[in-house]
Amino acid sequence: LIEDPEWSLATVPHLTELCIQHIVHNFEKNPILDRLPPEYQKKVLDRLSTGLPLAVTANLISDEDYWKRCCTERWQVCDISNYGDSWKRMFFERHLENILKCFIPNITDPNHVLDLIPICKDYVWKLEVDQFLPPLKVDQKEEGDDLSDTESDFEVGETSVHHYDLGALITALPHLEELHLTYGVKDCGMNFEWNLFNFSYQDCCNLAVAVKTCYNLKVFKLTRSKVDDEKTRLLVHNLLDHPSLVELNLSHNLIRDKGARAVGKLINRSKLEILNLCNNQIRHLGAQALAQALAENSTLTSLNLRLNCVEDEGGEAIGRALLTNSTLKSIHLGSNNLSEPTATLFSQVLAQNTTLTSINFSCNHLGLDGGKQLLDGLANNKALTEFDLRLAEVGQETEYLIHQIVWANLDAVRLGSPQ
Repeated sequence: LIEDPEWSLATVPHLTELCIQHIVHNFEKNPILDRLPPEYQKKVLDRLSTGLPLAVTANLISDEDYWKRCCTERWQVCDISNYGDSWKRMFFERHLENILKCFIPNITDPNHVLDLIPICKDYVWKLEVDQFLPPLKVDQKEEGDDLSDTESDFEVGETSVHHYDLGALITALPHLEELHLTYGVKDCGMNFEWNLFNFSYQDCCNLAVAVKTCYNLKVFKLTRSKVDDEKTRLLVHNLLDHPSLVELNLSHNLIRDKGARAVGKLINRSKLEILNLCNNQIRHLGAQALAQALAENSTLTSLNLRLNCVEDEGGEAIGRALLTNSTLKSIHLGSNNLSEPTATLFSQVLAQNTTLTSINFSCNHLGLDGGKQLLDGLANNKALTEFDLRLAEVGQETEYLIHQIVWANLDAVRLGSPQ
């Protein structure tokens, strides 16, 4: 006290505190955790750096608070409800997704991805990758040529642009159930070229083989990737008789009638429950192929054909299929250039089908007479609880009366539900 008036015995750390500091400081070289009493484990975990190598922490630390710190320090928006309410799962899924989004073929070492497999394989259930970078251009001698903005750029790079092959990765993830992919480049700015958005045939081959052997995959989404008929047929060939797939989303692509025919075969050779083909180029022949499969199907519950051009030939074929189908609950036929003949047939569907709960005819040309026929078909329907007729030209009065019936059905369902 004579030497330091501010000295106090309370400032001397306890021996346990010194030990905890030592363990935290040397954790990377000597990760002692399991041998500590629970109260000291918590103190060590609260002080550990989130920058420790994953090879050290992945399979050793299960404490959710630690992984919450890892997530919140790295990303501003963190919603664990999309990750099974697990901070650890969220960290490893997003970490792996970020590596895949930044992978540059022929530049990035593939081991950056492969080395992660033993570390993260038990914690990855879903992957959402909305960007795949193409190889860097080595030779730009074409630069002086006056290429068009649409086709020429695309053709120049088509043979050389192949993206990272997911095969070795996704087949090594035993719990992978959802795969959402988009082959393109985000935020390319002034460096935009069409070949940055090229999903090559080789890419498709690699992906198809990988998905085929991913036996636990339940949801597969490949959107905004210029998937055409040839690539669709290749994908479908590898998805036939898939043991687990229940949802397929190929929306916003270039699928035409041949591709739709292939998907029609898949409907009855898989366990598909949800099929989304929104914003493609399917016309009446493709719709007829889908309708033929739908008539025989007993698993599909939702079909989305919005923003195609199936017209009345396709619309009527789907309507006839729904006269026999007893499993489909939701169908979206918005923006398909449909008119009164389709409405006429769907009035029969509404009178006979007791499974459909949602129909969307928005942005078509059903007309006043078509609307009246739909209203007549709904007279004794107790199943339909959602009917979208916006911009379908059926008339305000008819639309109001139809909605009255639908709302009454919805109220009856609510009153009859256990909740």
